[in-house]
Formats: sequence, C-alpha cells, structure tokens
Amino acid sequence: MSRINLAHRSLLARTGDWIRRHDRPIRRLQWLVIVLYAVLVIVPVLLPLPDDTAHLWSNLTLAAQFVFWGIWWPFVLLSMVLLGRVWCGVLCPEGTLSEIASKYGRGRAIPHWMRWRGWPFMAFALTTVYGQMVSLYQYPKAVMLVLGGSTVAAIAVGLVYGREKRVWCKYLCPVNGVFSLLARLSPLHYRVNEDAWRASYTHGEHGHRVIPVNCAPLVPLRGMQGGADCHMCGRCSGHREAITLSARSASDEVVRLGEAKANPWDSALILYGLCGIAIGAFHWSASPWFIALKQTAAGWLIDHNIMWPLDTQAPWFLLTHYAAQNDVFSWLDGAMIVSYILATALVYGTALWLLLAGAARTLGRWRIARFHHLVQALIPVAGCGVFLGLSATTLSLLRAEHLWLGWAPYVRWSMLAGANLWSAWLAWGISGRHSVSAVRRGSAMLWVTAALLVVDSAWWLMFYLW
Repeated sequence: MSRINLAHRSLLARTGDWIRRHDRPIRRLQWLVIVLYAVLVIVPVLLPLPDDTAHLWSNLTLAAQFVFWGIWWPFVLLSMVLLGRVWCGVLCPEGTLSEIASKYGRGRAIPHWMRWRGWPFMAFALTTVYGQMVSLYQYPKAVMLVLGGSTVAAIAVGLVYGREKRVWCKYLCPVNGVFSLLARLSPLHYRVNEDAWRASYTHGEHGHRVIPVNCAPLVPLRGMQGGADCHMCGRCSGHREAITLSARSASDEVVRLGEAKANPWDSALILYGLCGIAIGAFHWSASPWFIALKQTAAGWLIDHNIMWPLDTQAPWFLLTHYAAQNDVFSWLDGAMIVSYILATALVYGTALWLLLAGAARTLGRWRIARFHHLVQALIPVAGCGVFLGLSATTLSLLRAEHLWLGWAPYVRWSMLAGANLWSAWLAWGISGRHSVSAVRRGSAMLWVTAALLVVDSAWWLMFYLW
C-alpha cells in the first residue's frame, strides 16, 4: 500500500490495519481469555457450593457466577451494539478453539444439514429452555454442562469440518443469531469499496501478488455489506485497498439493507426468541402466576392420585437437584417451566407478529418482505430486554452483599426508554423505504408503538408489578 494512501487513511482505518498487523498479541490475549474461561467453568465444580456466609470477594464459585452472568454476558451483548462482533473475532474462547482445531482437523466439507438457516433460532431456544431446567445461572455443574459442553462441541466441529475456519460459529453457535442481530446496530463495520476492489484487479495491487485473506467465519469479502456476519477480527483490513474499518449510522444496516437481508428465521428469533422465550425464562421465577398455576396443577394431580410427576429424583443434568440447598425440581416443576416459557413466547411473539403485520399492511399492499423488514426495528428493545434480564442476576448478587442499589431502577428504565426510542426511529426509517405518504407512515407508527408497549409490559411486570 502506498505511503500517500496510508497517510490519508482515517484513524479508524488505521486502527483496523493495526489489528491486522498485531495478530500475535491478539493470539496471546485469546489464550489468556481461554485460560480464564477454563478456570471459571471448571474450578467452581471442584469446590463446595457456597453457604450463607460466602461473599463475592471470598468465594470463587460466587465470583465466577458474578463474572459470567453479572458482567461477562451482559457486556458481551452491549459490545455487539457498540463495537460489532469484536468479541467473536478477537476474544471468544469457543471461536478460537474451534478455529485452532480446524487447522489440524480433517477438513471435511460442510454438510447440507449444518447450513440450515433455522439453527440460530433453534439453538438459542433449546439452550435457553434447558438452561432454566438445570438452573444455569445458579450452579457450577450446570455451567460446565452447558457452556463446557458447547465448547467441546465447537472443538469437535472444528476437528471435522473446514480448514482454519469457524464452522461452529457460522452455523451452530447458540448465540450466533443474537450477535448477528445486535451487530447490525453497531456504528462500526468493515466497509468494502467495490470500485477499489475492481481497480486492484486492473492495476495488480501495484505489481504485487495479492495474498488471500483467511476469513474464518466464512464471509464472502467482496460482497460483504453490513456487520451482521463479520467477526471484526481485522484480518481483511486494507485487503486490495478496498476494505476499511469505518463509521456508519447506527440505523444504516437495519434501514438500508434490512429488506434484502430479512428472512423468516431472523423474525422468529426476534419475536419468539428474544421477545418471547427469553422473557419467559426471566419471568417464571418471579411470576406469581407461575406459582398459582403450579399449585393448581399439583392439586389436580393429588386429587386424581397421579403422584409420579411430583417425584424429585431426576438427575441434576435433567432437572435442578441440589438437596443440600433445598433446591430440587420435580417433573411437574420441569414441565411447568417449559410450558410457561413456551406459552410466554407464543403470547408475546404472536401479539407482536399481529401488530407488526398491521403496520406492514398500513404501508401498502401486503408484502412479507416488508413485514420482516419492520420486525428488525424491534432489535434495540429486544436486545435491551435480554441485557436487563441478565443484569437482574448482577443486581441480585450485589444486593446479597448489601450494596446500595437505589440507582438501579433509574438506569434500568432509562435504558428501556432509550431502546424504545431507537426502535421507533428505526421503524420510522423503515417505513420511509416502503411509503412516501406521511399519513401511512404515521398510521404504521401507531401499530409499532403498540408493539413496543407489549414488549415493555414484560419488564413492567417483572420489575414493578411483581
């Protein structure tokens, strides 16, 4: 690359180039994260469960719980919105291990079944529901089973498929779909200049042979638009003088590219996943309705002399079973948890589907692509909800340490209000792509506002009414 071009590259572009050139420090950082991850997953399993006198600063099990669910995962989600998928490309231990494994693995072609576009939704749904059944947020053995099992699966996929690729991340990672949605909101992305790419063929990259880029997450670089699939690893920065780390509007990818990228599985993940299954998973333990329904079901079973659902001998890897902590699930508990989560998903997801379908129809003749485009407007409020749900664990752990949390409700509601405004702004921009009529757009926004209120009702129930 010429010195003149380098001098005129923006600070962001030079930052991307710096990341590309300093791959060794990044590899060391990745191994440091892997070691920390392994310690937090494995060591607490070898220790006794904390008693009532344990504290975050004196008990590794509590500390690991706080790091994973109080800091790690909430702020990984936040990083997707602020920085794109930097976590995936630079820090994620599963991605790193899967890529290393594929370097020495069998290198087989990716099978057709693995390319099914429904995996991001199904993997998220199954992991979320199963995590609630084994009390993932509370117990180290559940963490090792779910997170450790996911890591082992990532390595196994790497050993069989691809060559120095992240096949697991691309197709099977349980949070790939969520990260892909949130990264669309990021103000940072690697922009591809198609004219510069074509010119590099004409001029032969100033007479030098162009070294191919190993894009581990299997993104077709020349046609890459947006940041949904890009892992922000920086390896392609400056490639053919056509790819640069750049700033953009935080609404650009959803509003401008959303219709072309929209698909039913993304909509299902937003409506029935983030705004349904995730809400049900956060709700059930705080819901008086859940308790009332379970008591009613238990009474009916007893009246009809059906006692096996009340048995509490299920193994811990199927249902929570920690007798010393007085925390044991019966088969009825498991069935009620699954039913409650799925019912919540059905109610919220269908209500949102109908309201956004009304908004799409208001903008003109019915087109399913317009509906899927509008659904993407809910990404900010859906992502904020998951962050708030996870942060409830953060606050409960801090509350147990008798720290003052009077600020928490104000931060919580401020974040939710900001997410609502962001979603409304996206919906307004999307409506402008489908209609020039201010009346139609205004009418569509009434439907969208109703949808936002439906999502807000879940957090009003959890944080205020209950």
